[in-house]
Amino acid sequence: MTNWKQQLLDRIADRSAVSGVVGLGYVGLPLAMEFCEAGFTVVGFDVSETVCRNLMAGTSHILDVPSETLARHVKSGKFVASTDESQLKRADAISIAVPTPLAKTRDPDMSYVIAAAESVERQAHQGMLVVLESTTYPGTTRDLMQPRLEALGYTIGEDVFLAFSPERVDPGNPTWHTKNTPKIIGGIAPSSTEVASALYKTCIDTVVPVSSPEAAELAKLLENTFRSVNIGLVNEMAIICDRLGVDVWEVIDAAATKPFGFMKFTPGPGIGGHCIPLDPHYLAWKMRTLNYKTRFIDLASEINSAMPDVVVEKVARALNDVSKAVKGSRALVLGVAYKRDIDDMRESPAFDVIRLLEERGATVVFHDPHVPKYREDGHERTGVALTDDELEKADVVVIVTDHRAVDYGRVVRHASLVVDTRNALANVPRAKARVVSLSALHT
Repeated sequence: MTNWKQQLLDRIADRSAVSGVVGLGYVGLPLAMEFCEAGFTVVGFDVSETVCRNLMAGTSHILDVPSETLARHVKSGKFVASTDESQLKRADAISIAVPTPLAKTRDPDMSYVIAAAESVERQAHQGMLVVLESTTYPGTTRDLMQPRLEALGYTIGEDVFLAFSPERVDPGNPTWHTKNTPKIIGGIAPSSTEVASALYKTCIDTVVPVSSPEAAELAKLLENTFRSVNIGLVNEMAIICDRLGVDVWEVIDAAATKPFGFMKFTPGPGIGGHCIPLDPHYLAWKMRTLNYKTRFIDLASEINSAMPDVVVEKVARALNDVSKAVKGSRALVLGVAYKRDIDDMRESPAFDVIRLLEERGATVVFHDPHVPKYREDGHERTGVALTDDELEKADVVVIVTDHRAVDYGRVVRHASLVVDTRNALANVPRAKARVVSLSALHT
């Protein structure tokens, strides 16, 4: 009788195992590169022909993955990207890293995970490890993935292995990346945890085993719910400070001098990215099915979702103070990525700020050094160059994303009015511009 666990452990140890990665985006591609760096041959599967074609040409679409690194692994034959699902049959281990968005009803949209699970099911074989990395609600691995493998006649933990290991990617972070960010792993059956841990230890510095996939699923949701709730708190503090005429940034910096019991969070125009705006809703949805209301999660979401309205109201008041109306004004939005120094626009609050300004009758243009153009709701927008003329033409400049590539000294020299939602101008010498922050008048 074949000892499938030992066979797979041996193949992982001598790097003869083939690693498969389903979904070659912000999570999947960096992970695939780490597997390549560890000495594995990697088969990447993605439904986008454009993505696979560009990857095979050595062109990366992810800022955290240099094209030079990708091209080296493509040239050596260590990495193959394909839309051909049958390529996954070669894999000894498959990591699923596909999107898990929310439907308009704020319920989980599991269509990408289900499609990936069906692909894996069709290509599964004895001795295979399957690891779900996509953020989801507790119970997904056991309820959605396990039955598909068992329907093939396999026994989890004996002839196939199944685990959940949440992605912890922070796009653009110069310090923490895929390799040095600790990896949580929870398997169905101890042998699944053992095999998955052995695989990830080859390319991740620290592996953290937990007792079950549910524990791993919940850990990820707790991480981002923690952030969402604390961002909601500090966003509300910004509103409070605005009403009291106090600078919220000064208050936060003062509080942050306490060496214990306080963790610094900062306010902004809203929250973006794939994780913080979405992940807490997976937990809230799951608990609704158990007749429990997640009050902290719901309140934080309400506050954070309302921040674009707060920003636009701040813009309206700032324009009114200089005897202008929003209607008919020209607004220049600086930054449409959801955070600084990246090109990721997922769930960016900039979209809501732009939409709300246009609904009030403003003409809105944008500049983002990392996003020359984007498409939303079927409409394509192209950014403008950040010229002296553009700054001078604008009735108001709204800093939504504080990219470091922007010359903010130039902004305050040529703009007449700036609404700074990120405290980007804190250390910029004042010049021509009247500057308004989220909570107080700067100049």
